[in-house]
Amino acid sequence: MAKTPTITSASSAEYFAKNLQQVGFSSYTKAALTTIKEAVDNSLDACEDAGILPEITVFIEKVGEGTAKNADSIRIRVEDNGPGLEVEDVVKVFGEYLASSKFGRGRCSRGQQGIGISAVTTWAQLTSARGATIVTKTKKMRKAVQCVVEVDIKHNRGTLKSKDTLEWGKDQGLACEFVIDARIQLNGEGGLLAYLNGTTLVNPHLTLRYKILDQDEVTIPRVTDEIPQIPDATDPHPHTMKLGEFIAHSHLFGRVSVGAWLKKGFSRISDGVLKEMKTGGLASALLDKSVDKAGEEDFKKVFAALQKAKLMAHSTTSVLSIGETALAKSIQRVGQVDFFSVVSRKPAICDFKPVLVETAIARLLDRPSEEESVTLLRFANRVPLQFDKSACAMTQAAESVNWRAYGLNQPKGSLPLGPYIMAISVVSPFIKFKNASKETVDASDELVEEIRRTLIQAGQRLSKYIRRETKEADLEKKRQHIEMFAPILVDGACRITGSPQSRRVKALDGLAKILGRDAALAEQELEVATRHAEEAVTKMGEMTGILPAAEGDEMESPALFPAEKVKTGKAAVKARAAKAQTELFPELKTKKEEKHGHRR
Repeated sequence: MAKTPTITSASSAEYFAKNLQQVGFSSYTKAALTTIKEAVDNSLDACEDAGILPEITVFIEKVGEGTAKNADSIRIRVEDNGPGLEVEDVVKVFGEYLASSKFGRGRCSRGQQGIGISAVTTWAQLTSARGATIVTKTKKMRKAVQCVVEVDIKHNRGTLKSKDTLEWGKDQGLACEFVIDARIQLNGEGGLLAYLNGTTLVNPHLTLRYKILDQDEVTIPRVTDEIPQIPDATDPHPHTMKLGEFIAHSHLFGRVSVGAWLKKGFSRISDGVLKEMKTGGLASALLDKSVDKAGEEDFKKVFAALQKAKLMAHSTTSVLSIGETALAKSIQRVGQVDFFSVVSRKPAICDFKPVLVETAIARLLDRPSEEESVTLLRFANRVPLQFDKSACAMTQAAESVNWRAYGLNQPKGSLPLGPYIMAISVVSPFIKFKNASKETVDASDELVEEIRRTLIQAGQRLSKYIRRETKEADLEKKRQHIEMFAPILVDGACRITGSPQSRRVKALDGLAKILGRDAALAEQELEVATRHAEEAVTKMGEMTGILPAAEGDEMESPALFPAEKVKTGKAAVKARAAKAQTELFPELKTKKEEKHGHRR
């Protein structure tokens, strides 16, 4: 007789310990990146919640061979100047899954589920038999506390393995250290440098220092002293929930009436909405019933009535904006930027959820290739996304834009080509990711369209600068052709017809007039394009503090005119046209001098 199998239950820690690939530990390369990402995200959130300008240091070194084949033993230490943690909170944060102060709060914070840093501790235990080493100090502590925390995988709770006090040259802060099996990848879309530089891009208030292996230490200073004001948490909108979530939400409120629970636990539900639900056929007695006494059928009736009710869209005050000014300053930290365009749209509602999309497009001087695809940087709640790019809403939106209309080369159905960086940031308290590791944003039609509109605005600003370059190149090409062939044609015609020198001078004079009309038209178009470019420079100066030169003076804008100094006044434009004519036809210069001399 077959033995009846025993059904057992497992803790959340057991599940993630056996499925760490779901939270970013699918390879040794991603293990190093995920460890740094989770620690840095926690540091940034802690500093912002405490109103502290973050200063974060990342230290990575190889300490030997790893316990697994093709892996190195890597020590990773992340240190911040945040408020620190009490020892009992350290044990929960680093040793317990789903322990978070932000779980389900509807805030635009980086971490929300309380999984990431606990998974890092688990990975350290599995690969080096040692958990997380933490140094913490709050303002109330006279000395810092150093402790080792591990995850009790069987019971999903943190255990304190050791605890000591030590002198630390900081008033407050926290440092976490892990020794793990990993492989270091510096460059590429999934490399550590891409993550670190991307983090500084969308966090302009961050000062970041890092030292990776045997490379020199790098310091990226902040470009603004303004700390982002994180909006208060927002209540969920009933149109964004499923029936099971709706019922589970009721368990948080205890003995209150159904009507009071709806008004208190959800956004956009008022007495007017409840009256509308009653008019639609919902019994008044059901709204007066206590939540803890309501049955499944009662919740189904209330949920169905809510879906039929006309509710206002979710409030957009819960989203966080980086801002065009801060993003304009921060984009110049990614390299030698020739030109950039920054757009920050107003918050919008996508799939009944508040969303704010910001984008920046920059052309790099140190990446001259026109045949490579642009570098697409994706951010969700100010966290870089580096994997599974093709399935992401941001990638699909960027590929759907017709970039050829804005002067860029673009293969069909792909990203445009050129030495550009295209950064897209999506911020929302309810971002829908495709997996627990939060590597890609789900591509709903409404979200893709909102991102697409933002990119179109940035492309329109970029095209103004590209048109100006095209006009300049067209004018130069015309001058070169005339300079090369016109004098030869005139001399040949004079020799064939036996025309005197005076006829030759008249012919050159006529050509000069033709050149003058053609050059004048090109100069007029150039002047219009230059005026648009100057307006862009002025706006850029207002945002970054780098003001353009006055009209008639030499401009030295590092963003628009890095290679040469150009005079932009009307007199300067006319002088360049006249100079071009006299350089091409010296006889005209002699003729004009004789004419002016005769007048005198």
